[in-house]
Amino acid sequence: MKKTLVALSVLAAATSAQAIEIYNQDGVTVGLHGDIEVVYMNDFQESSMKQEIQDADFGFDVRYAINDEFTFGAYWEFDGSKHTNAEETKNGDTYVAVYSKTYGSIKFGRLCTAVDDLGIGSDYQYGIKTYLDNVTNECADEGVRYDYDNGTFYTTLGFVQDKLSTELDANGNKQDGTETDYMDARVGYRVADFDLSAFYSNTDVDADYQASQPADKRQKDHSGYGAEVRFAGIENVNLAIAYYASKSDFDQDDNNVVAFAADYFMDKWTFSAGYSIGDHDDNVKDQDNWFLNAGYGVAPNTTVYAEIGGEDKDNEPNYDSDVALAIGVKAEF
Repeated sequence: MKKTLVALSVLAAATSAQAIEIYNQDGVTVGLHGDIEVVYMNDFQESSMKQEIQDADFGFDVRYAINDEFTFGAYWEFDGSKHTNAEETKNGDTYVAVYSKTYGSIKFGRLCTAVDDLGIGSDYQYGIKTYLDNVTNECADEGVRYDYDNGTFYTTLGFVQDKLSTELDANGNKQDGTETDYMDARVGYRVADFDLSAFYSNTDVDADYQASQPADKRQKDHSGYGAEVRFAGIENVNLAIAYYASKSDFDQDDNNVVAFAADYFMDKWTFSAGYSIGDHDDNVKDQDNWFLNAGYGVAPNTTVYAEIGGEDKDNEPNYDSDVALAIGVKAEF
């Protein structure tokens, strides 16, 4: 479940989504979560517009009260959008957890850790960058995540190991993993109208595994760090600025990104924009990204949107255009 980080998509809805409670008795609750998104769009490699089903997920959040302080939980997600227009449904996040009113929560299983929460800007499809091209392990099996938030101070700590591969060998047995260890951490502080946070991540690839791979497929030991600042002191406006950087053991592989984003709210409308400037040791990989969108809340937690995005990369012969368009609808509960 490795991926290149991009700015996270944020739903620009009039109200935040809440789970549908389908059972609540004797200290046991069951909540149903879900989301769906259908979009008509093109991209930078292909100018032709096409319809895509991008989200079609649902999950059950079960909680059992242990006492007045602690609750045991289990979460099963069914991912109907493993890839665009997927027909099959597979397991998404799947974990057990312990929740505390005072001490936060800790989760074990298939999940995402702190770095997956990074990103500024309320983009839908195109977004702006965090890292430029480093492959990370923040969403995977064998994960542990701790969260704490008292309203002023918050933190997330994550750890993922990769000892069991999801790939099968010729006999149908699971293969050994890469022995890669991944950890990350994020700390934040809210004061006045500011939300300040900083993060760090580190990927440590086993040397024997790395040596066994072809040179062009070897993973890299690398670390990432950065900070995000959000400001909500202007009525109906959110502003954000961020800095992200990564350092790799490989030559000519370090990079950094500076990003800016803004949201404006007017009744059921949300207007958002963002821009990122990416600088890579390998100049061919330098790139700038931007987006501009408008979303309208047609119903609770349901948004119709239009977005244009741009990507400026040097030496990219496969690009039809530097600009792309998306028109879609997104709903969640």
